[in-house]
Amino acid sequence: MPATRLAQRPQLSEEVADHVRTRIMSGEVRPGDFIRLDETAAALGVSVTPVREALLTLRGEGLVDLVPRRGYLVSPMSRQDVEDIFWLQAHLSKRIVDRAIDRFDVAGLDNHALLVEDFETAAALGDPDGVVRAQYAIHRSINRASQSDKLSRFLSNAARYMPYRLYAEDPVWRSTAPEDNRRMLDALRTGDVETAHAVIDTEFANGSRLLVSHLERAGVWDDSLVAEPAAEA
Repeated sequence: MPATRLAQRPQLSEEVADHVRTRIMSGEVRPGDFIRLDETAAALGVSVTPVREALLTLRGEGLVDLVPRRGYLVSPMSRQDVEDIFWLQAHLSKRIVDRAIDRFDVAGLDNHALLVEDFETAAALGDPDGVVRAQYAIHRSINRASQSDKLSRFLSNAARYMPYRLYAEDPVWRSTAPEDNRRMLDALRTGDVETAHAVIDTEFANGSRLLVSHLERAGVWDDSLVAEPAAEA
């Protein structure tokens, strides 16, 4: 794992949790693999304490299990688990867009259009970081317009499982996402709830298929790899 330095901040354990969560959801570490505190801390340039706190968080999310006297290992994850994560996000997103579509004003729609253009620019440049930032901003724009703080928080919690960079680095996804963003923008402008829902269904169905296919290629569901917990290095 390449070294990645994280700054010392109050939410450091949350950033460590994001890092480990992404490794799990992208298949970089598989079910049955141990997550070593000292190695993770060294790779991120932090102390063991935020790593331990992060793993406690991930244990609560069902992503890792604690093995007494051995440490934390990645929990089993099925294709259905992945599909359920996307199903939940799609249904929450529809509820949010139902509220947002009547609450966008002209200024909000103009700003949303600029975010869509930012995404297209980053996608055309092949800039994964820019793509991630722009797509996050697009979804945040809709969430804020909905004025549904609790629903938005639930959606944010579900979205933590998304390995965003995996999508941003996929050229096929980058080539299709701009059309979805444009269709959503048009639906928001015209108050077309049916089209907005269709865009959401397409977005999350494609996202689910891409991630499942990626995890299959990574061998996450290779029985020979996950039949027994991996030995601790």
